[in-house]
Amino acid sequence: MELVVAVVVGLVVVAIVFGVVLSRRRPAPGTTRPAGGRGPGAATGDRRTAATPTVPPRAPAPGLAGRIRSAFGSGAQDPWSELEGLLVGADVGPSTSARIVGDVRLRYGQGDDPSALVGEEIRSILGTSSSLELPTEGLGVVLVVGVNGSGKTTTIGKLAARLSNQGKRVSIANSDTFRAAASEQLGVWAERARAHLVRQARGADPGAVAFDAVQAAQARGSDVLIVDTAGRLHTKQPLMDELKKVRRVIEKAVGRPPDETLLVLDATTGHRGGGGDGRGADEARRHGEGGSRPGGARSARGAGQSRRHR
Repeated sequence: MELVVAVVVGLVVVAIVFGVVLSRRRPAPGTTRPAGGRGPGAATGDRRTAATPTVPPRAPAPGLAGRIRSAFGSGAQDPWSELEGLLVGADVGPSTSARIVGDVRLRYGQGDDPSALVGEEIRSILGTSSSLELPTEGLGVVLVVGVNGSGKTTTIGKLAARLSNQGKRVSIANSDTFRAAASEQLGVWAERARAHLVRQARGADPGAVAFDAVQAAQARGSDVLIVDTAGRLHTKQPLMDELKKVRRVIEKAVGRPPDETLLVLDATTGHRGGGGDGRGADEARRHGEGGSRPGGARSARGAGQSRRHR
């Protein structure tokens, strides 16, 4: 009898303890259980889900046109000085900036859009773009030069595609025998543009590639030959001499200098693009040239520019 009473008492105690535990784990009315099932008594250091504060989107900074208009807004003290500072900060160059400010100042009137006037002055300085001047009969040769990574190969691919779409038969010479995979990259562009590619093994003489390309283009009846060259800095005289050699080889093979020399520039180069980089085109067109002259035409090409030299 005593054993039965002890068992009953033990079961009652267990039931009471179990009920107390359940009541402590049950969330209070109107509250939600934290993620992961952890209650208020979770140990310090446990990860707790917190609401991420929302950050308002940042308004984009105004472009050059917007900053020019702001300089001429109400309360502006000296808009012309601020305009010149904006142009210099955009790497237009001190002398060109002063010229643009002077011309805009003469034309500006109450109610005019200063940014539109600046744009007109810049376009007048750059001049209108013109097409390549290639012979109507026989083989025309375009020599492409520039510094490393300026986009020469991509420009050649786009130019070849445009000429092919105009109905011309195009050949390409891979005289960039220094850069790794240059031949493969140019091969992809030639295939896309339906152009004939002349190439040799890596490390071959660039002048020899140009000579073979002229012979092959003439034999195939091509209308245009585009000659790619390796990127080079104007401070490396041996590389500049190599560029002059390529031009001499072309002149000997065709009987005249290249019809066009394109200097490919990165559009972010700024006003210095026509300085040191321009020496590459100058060296390419200067040697053995009689009566040819530098042209100032520029044509936009997406991410960069190409300056024409004749």
